[in-house]
Amino acid sequence: MPKDNSIKSVLIIGSGPIVIGQACEFDYAGSQSARSIREEGIEVILINSNPATIMTDPSMADHVYLLPLTTKSIIQILKEHPQIDAVLPTMGGQTALNLCLEADEKGIWEDFNVRLIGVDVNAIEITEDREKFKQLLKKINIPSAPAEICTSFLRGKEIAQEFGFPLVIRPSFTLGGTGAAIVYKKEDFDEKLTYGLEMSPIHEVLIDKALMGWKEYELELLRDKNDNVVIICTIENMDPMGIHTGDSITVAPAMTLSDTTFQKMRDMAILMMRSIGNFAGGCNVQFAVSPDDKEDIVAIEINPRVSRSSALASKATGYPIAKIASKLALGYHLDELQNQITKSTSALFEPTLDYVIVKIPRWNFDKFEGADRTLGLQMKSVGEVMGIGRSFQEALHKATQSLEIKRNGLGADGKGYKNYEQIIDKLTHASWDRVFVIYDAIALGIPLSRIHEITKIDMWFLKQYEELFQLEKEISNFKIDTLPKDLLLEAKQKGYGDRQIAHMLGCLESQVYKLREDQNINRVYKLVDTCAAEFKALTPYYYSTFEAEIEKPNGEKYVHNESIVTDKKKVVVLGSGPNRIGQGIEFDYSCVHGVLAAKECGYETIMINCNPETVSTDFDTADKLYFEPVFWEHIYDIIRHEKPEGVIVQLGGQTALKLAEKLSKYGIKILGTSFDALDLAEDRGRFSELLTELKIPFPQFGIAENADQASALADVLDFPLLVRPSYVLGGQGMKIVINKQELEEHVIDLLKNIPGNKLLLDHYLDGAIEAEADAICDGENVYIIGIMEHIEPCGIHSGDSNATLPPFNLGEFVMQQIKDHTKKIALALRTVGLINIQFAIKDDIVYIIEANPRASRTVPFIAKAYGEPYVNYATKVMLGHNKVTDFTFNPQLKGYAIKQPVFSFGKFQNVNKALGPEMKSTGESILFIDDLKDDQFYELYSRRKMYLSK
Repeated sequence: MPKDNSIKSVLIIGSGPIVIGQACEFDYAGSQSARSIREEGIEVILINSNPATIMTDPSMADHVYLLPLTTKSIIQILKEHPQIDAVLPTMGGQTALNLCLEADEKGIWEDFNVRLIGVDVNAIEITEDREKFKQLLKKINIPSAPAEICTSFLRGKEIAQEFGFPLVIRPSFTLGGTGAAIVYKKEDFDEKLTYGLEMSPIHEVLIDKALMGWKEYELELLRDKNDNVVIICTIENMDPMGIHTGDSITVAPAMTLSDTTFQKMRDMAILMMRSIGNFAGGCNVQFAVSPDDKEDIVAIEINPRVSRSSALASKATGYPIAKIASKLALGYHLDELQNQITKSTSALFEPTLDYVIVKIPRWNFDKFEGADRTLGLQMKSVGEVMGIGRSFQEALHKATQSLEIKRNGLGADGKGYKNYEQIIDKLTHASWDRVFVIYDAIALGIPLSRIHEITKIDMWFLKQYEELFQLEKEISNFKIDTLPKDLLLEAKQKGYGDRQIAHMLGCLESQVYKLREDQNINRVYKLVDTCAAEFKALTPYYYSTFEAEIEKPNGEKYVHNESIVTDKKKVVVLGSGPNRIGQGIEFDYSCVHGVLAAKECGYETIMINCNPETVSTDFDTADKLYFEPVFWEHIYDIIRHEKPEGVIVQLGGQTALKLAEKLSKYGIKILGTSFDALDLAEDRGRFSELLTELKIPFPQFGIAENADQASALADVLDFPLLVRPSYVLGGQGMKIVINKQELEEHVIDLLKNIPGNKLLLDHYLDGAIEAEADAICDGENVYIIGIMEHIEPCGIHSGDSNATLPPFNLGEFVMQQIKDHTKKIALALRTVGLINIQFAIKDDIVYIIEANPRASRTVPFIAKAYGEPYVNYATKVMLGHNKVTDFTFNPQLKGYAIKQPVFSFGKFQNVNKALGPEMKSTGESILFIDDLKDDQFYELYSRRKMYLSK
């Protein structure tokens, strides 16, 4: 049956600001869905309050509403668009499902004659209400852990008495494991139960017997109206039950599952999906499997929507789940749809992988002072990376190289733990760096059986680690000139970086690179094709690996490379890597727009990124996608292979910028602002000399390399002082200190964490107003795209401030200084592309805090508020395709737009929530107001003094 022709207009509900547990995987799903539905000639209306995402870009839908996700907003949209036939709530995570349910309870869908597609209310209720779900499993004979529902403190105590410890508490209707906890001992139960009941919007928790140490699996399913079901991907959690899947290292395809158990699990998943309601769309099912020979299977939960894992599964298999799920919601059957990668097989074919993917989460505990850093049932990670390789070992290494935490991979970088007690403690209390600690434990000689006993990680994974360590040991016996070719090839096939091999051999990275070249051990690129090369794939989505040479009958040696280089002029856009606080989805927004603008200028576009959650790594965003670590060795090899005209670094945040120096050193052209100008803005000494020349005021500052120098500087500069390390993003390590003792403590702490860094000490302008400006410059002309005033005082990180566009109480004299300073600095830095400048205003004098000649966190917000494609324009300027004067700027904004930060403190009990110069917000929303008399503005403004923490 083809699509339902009665559907002419669809409302898609987004997921709102990014919080821990609900990140940009839903931006990716929503963007795909909107495109998929519009392809069918159907009107798309979109509601989402997040200005940082591609999903809310005007090009994504026919009408985009940047409104709070409330039933009030839904009613407003339905009144303005009476033509809406259907609502699709499965693309916006738990936020969208909960809102959809609330609207249904209030009778809103019925009042406006709107029907639900992609899921039905019954399915949402069964899967969210833990008691109903438990009854369903019982009815269809699917095993589940012994569990009881509890809606009162007293009943909870009775259940605990009955079950004994350890126990698991899971609140109903929450996302990302909010409020969930494992309780090992009686003393902790009261506190955890109270917290769980508080966290559930309906004050209900499920208490179940903890399946500690059981193995955990996830299946991604799609089902059509005809009841065809396909399993897109089976994901195995390397970490056992007890750690939230969003915080687990996960692997696809499943590695340690017997075929019999896998078939049983498939049947159970299909039965569960068919039992929760009559709908067409996507589903995510989680199971636990006992770690013995019996392999008992227990169902944990089912989510009738696209999930965090479906973004991962889409990137892992090349099968665009959200895109196909949207078509199924419109009535199509799976056998009527094409596989998007082969274009010759149907979507009813289940993907087959001839490679392995490993996902590793990325945490930001340093931003949450006092947070409990052990991993458990409540998700704590803020982003993730994915590595693709021909083996688990290669994929694991590529994922660790993608994390950007100053590690070169597993081991072989001199940064491992050596202390027995510390290693045992980190293994016992699952830590964020457990992926590295396992390697350190093996290197220390701790037996695999002991590591398995503590972590319950399957022996198969531990043996893979052991093999890696054995190889490192073997290579360490050689020198660069004696290393056998087969050992070097094996190390590269297992994912070791040149830096790590150099560490083992005691030589330079460049020597290893040269040895590889001499011995013809070069990267080859393989297609992610969904069908293990059984059918020809037409989509250029690649990963790298190493292969042994094949010899032809005529003696010629070659390796098979599937990435064919064209003779078109090319441009590489470097992505922003894993999401983290300070570098989020707004940089992905800029990268996607950069790619699209370069396409418009006639370039073949090449994207390099390793973040599975984002739109930039969608296989049809750029002309070619290399899903690779944004790590020097990988990038250099791709550039040598593709020979682009140049590389764009200023759209990918600090990740891409950090590589500018190396690119420049190796003679690779940086498109837009040069490395020297980028460095000049980062180097506080050079930058202040420039400001002095330009006669632009800046707070007095000095540079210190140790606590003594800092103390001497304090006498000159006067307290309060703002102390910060150089070359960091998101205000990492920044603090305001008010006396010598605080100064000494902070300096010592910083140098311990970032050894060898130069520290900047600024005189802090107490009580100043903070403002910032973004501009586009072509080296000769400057256009200021937006000036924002922060509601909070100077000293709160700009990413944590409520930023108001345009400013609300800066006089003409101050505004003129901001404009003049912005233009002078942009031209003096020879900026080509975007620049962001931050100001402190005191006694009507505008001081410069810093200038960043790159895309900033605020560019997407300004673009949405004014309805202008600024990144598109800036990219065309970087490419030399246009001058700023070629564009007709026509910003449209009635009243004011406020960028409001959103925090994820709810995930961490007892954490210091005070704001200061170090950024802590995980996302943002946009608020439009007509005038300053608006109650919401008044409330924000009256609270501004509360925020500043010294």
